[in-house]
Amino acid sequence: MNFWDTITGNDLNREWKAFEARAAVLPPDFRAAYEEIKGHIFGYSDFTGRNLMPILDGALGLLEETAADGQSIHDVLGDDIQGFCAALAGEEGARNFRDKWREQLNRNVARKLGRLGG
Repeated sequence: MNFWDTITGNDLNREWKAFEARAAVLPPDFRAAYEEIKGHIFGYSDFTGRNLMPILDGALGLLEETAADGQSIHDVLGDDIQGFCAALAGEEGARNFRDKWREQLNRNVARKLGRLGG
């Protein structure tokens, strides 16, 4: 990856298009599950989303393999896709961007109140 691609995000665009092309050939129920995974996993993104690319690649690979093996989407993911995404992002209860922002806001407010109060 060259510097320009990193700065502009061109590498992410190429990778994203490749993911979408791979997902397009999945059976309909697997494609729907992939769309739901994308919707839930973005809450765990960093500023650029670069940290999600290996996670999405792994999830898509899992869906491709299990579809090829003839398994059902329910056998693979169960009923809790949101929990599956949390597990992919780190662990159950993994912090998402709202949690991080809330903690930062609380620290900033506490720091300001500490300065005002004492």
